[in-house]
Amino acid sequence: MLQSSTIKFLKDLKKNNNKPWFDANRKQYEAAKADTALFVQAVIDGLGKKDTSIAHLTAKDCMFRINRDVRFSKDKSPYKTNMGSFMSAGGKKSNFAGYYFHLEPGGCFAGGGLYMPMPPDLAKVRQEIDYNLADFKKIISSKKFKAVYNDLDRDAEYLLSRVPKGYEPFNPAADYLKLKSFVATYKVPDALLTSKILVKDVVAGFETLQPLIEFLNAAVTD
Repeated sequence: MLQSSTIKFLKDLKKNNNKPWFDANRKQYEAAKADTALFVQAVIDGLGKKDTSIAHLTAKDCMFRINRDVRFSKDKSPYKTNMGSFMSAGGKKSNFAGYYFHLEPGGCFAGGGLYMPMPPDLAKVRQEIDYNLADFKKIISSKKFKAVYNDLDRDAEYLLSRVPKGYEPFNPAADYLKLKSFVATYKVPDALLTSKILVKDVVAGFETLQPLIEFLNAAVTD
């Protein structure tokens, strides 16, 4: 579970996204960061019993900085209004598929996969799906996967309008070959954030995602 003070800090930050306020409330930020790290480590420890590829990680390996990179953004707000954590075999900056938790009051979600991979890795995943479509569909159509995630995310930013070059338009895997990201997520209600079952719930959600993570990583490392 997370402390209510952590949720309050993020809500207050959203209303006061500026350096003077942040500096004046740095102690609250450090406390929220430490609280989130305890949660992330508990998830790693729980999930690592089943997915040993992430068992060696620490919360520090997975948590993103709260400072925003505003160099190429019209929005010059200096801080993110969330605390994000990505758990993968190579850590948060690796090219491996992994598990993501997005802590943001009113917009919290969990899930994971492979987000906007570089062209060489994207080509490998598409080839793996083309070669092993039955295995891929079995993963994302399983009852457990459907119950938690329903389907892969299909936001417009993740989709090509046509089947990529090298594949026939009527390829049986066409709907998946058009994807530029292979991710699945589910919403986490605010009421769950301070519940004692939060870690158990997130670990269970990630365990459901594990077969997809393993499929994607097998493709990337092949």
